[in-house]
Amino acid sequence: QVQLVESGGGLVQAGGSLRLSCAASGTIFRIKAMGWYRQAPGKQRELVAAITSGGSTDYADSAKGRFTISRDNAKNTVHLQMNSLKPEDTAVYYCNADMYTPPLRYWGQGTQVTVSS
Repeated sequence: QVQLVESGGGLVQAGGSLRLSCAASGTIFRIKAMGWYRQAPGKQRELVAAITSGGSTDYADSAKGRFTISRDNAKNTVHLQMNSLKPEDTAVYYCNADMYTPPLRYWGQGTQVTVSS
């Protein structure tokens, strides 16, 4: 099992920045990839960014050029640096971890990000 604890959400004005962190614990050696998803009210949960155990990254088009995902292997933590935030970035952001075997997916509890105009 893997436990994920997010931190770093909050309220920021448009154009500002936030840094989200996700600390993983448990059977972390089985983690294949970690990522950040978000869910706005009335909308489906969507991928924001992901990073594999090898360091490959993937971004949603809406995040490219503004957000950066990184991982600190020594601290078993994944970060999402969000710059040039827009009101449409307002959502609950969830950290996730995908496992090699069994192919399970774990979620954090979510952290609220609110961008005011």
